[in-house]
Amino acid sequence: MPHSFEDHCWQDIVSPDIFRIYEAYIRNTYIGPRPAILAIDLYNKAYRGGARPVVELLNEFPSSCGENAWNAIEPTRQLLAVAREHSVPLIYTTQVERRQAGVRATSRAVDASHNDDFEIYADFQPQPEDLVIGKERASAFFGTPLIAYLQKMNIDTVIVCGESTSGCVRASAVDAYSYGFHVVMAEEACFDRSLLSHKVNLFDLHHKYADVMHVEEIVAHFQSKKG
Repeated sequence: MPHSFEDHCWQDIVSPDIFRIYEAYIRNTYIGPRPAILAIDLYNKAYRGGARPVVELLNEFPSSCGENAWNAIEPTRQLLAVAREHSVPLIYTTQVERRQAGVRATSRAVDASHNDDFEIYADFQPQPEDLVIGKERASAFFGTPLIAYLQKMNIDTVIVCGESTSGCVRASAVDAYSYGFHVVMAEEACFDRSLLSHKVNLFDLHHKYADVMHVEEIVAHFQSKKG
């Protein structure tokens, strides 16, 4: 049986030999005393077409994460709600497309867009006290003032959710680690167009750069701080 450190979504794709190779990374996971939530790209484009398999949406909504995005809605609601309850700073990112300059977050073909593609999905609407940062590349840190805001707030832990796990979420998590923050991935509140990519990237991040924690663990951590 794998160590409890591996009690996550990747157990069905990782072999016993690989678990042995990564035993050196086993450690206690935690959330530091001054956390912030970094919600990556929770915009309308990811939810187009509803809770259907991604492959069924390719023709009409090629950038949708389909059922993977919809399965993450309730865990994300729980995460944001407990953060607000405990006055944890919330920072959202969304894409700023500069198509005339050919600048995009990834090199994949750009599909036809709606005017509100990059507005935050209605279930997660930012509040006046939240910070919303526009970005042009994958990482929330690249070419943005995010690091300055985190330093000014004296944040020590960045809790990451959003999409896609293998793209903008991963890039942002690695940069957060590189800047010296403790990084936590909210497992059920991260999602991708590909479940395989989602699981492999969470596995890799967990062992090298971040603590992957279940949303219920994160919620329980904050609720334990009451009083």
